[in-house]
Amino acid sequence: MGSERMEMRKRQMSVHQETVSGTQAQQGVGNRGSNACCFCWCCCCSCSCLTVRNQDDERTRRSSNEIRGHGIPNWEESPSPTLEDVYSWGQSFDKLMTTPAGRNAFREFLRTEFSEENMLFWMACEDLKKEASKNVIEEKARLIYEDYISILSPKEVSLDSRVREVINRNMLEPSQCTFDDAQLQIYTLMHRDSYPRFMNSAIYKNLLQSLSESPAES
Repeated sequence: MGSERMEMRKRQMSVHQETVSGTQAQQGVGNRGSNACCFCWCCCCSCSCLTVRNQDDERTRRSSNEIRGHGIPNWEESPSPTLEDVYSWGQSFDKLMTTPAGRNAFREFLRTEFSEENMLFWMACEDLKKEASKNVIEEKARLIYEDYISILSPKEVSLDSRVREVINRNMLEPSQCTFDDAQLQIYTLMHRDSYPRFMNSAIYKNLLQSLSESPAES
């Protein structure tokens, strides 16, 4: 009888010790989990690495938004074109593209054909060439790639595989010339494809007519 009581007491003490040990272990894991670092699972007072990463991401987003905010305007400021200006656009695509008023008129036409991204890409490349800061060049090159080269972008421009390979190589070390081949290809596309239709469009003809009639009205 005495031996049975002793055996029961031993079992009770053993169960109690296991319960206490299990509870302490769970509390230790819980406390460590609440303060643990998200990557190394160490017992630190706060997840500092996550905070730093979030701050870096926020800086990157802010920088990208600032650069995009100073990007291609919806409408370039320029003096009103003269009749001679508009006539010159019909003689040369280069003359059309070298004047803000010409680019504005051409952009208006491209918008009606849902191909304005070609002009926007060309202008973004021109803007990139003006930069001297390495950090700004890299950020602008990344945004140009995301906006006009990526197949996931709704504004993707039409480029052949060779030019895309060149861009992908250039993006390893972006510079002002990263998109030169692509810019030339898009310029040629607009010249051969869109420019002849622009010359026969109502936008060009109405502008030409309004400037031709303006001296008579004055």
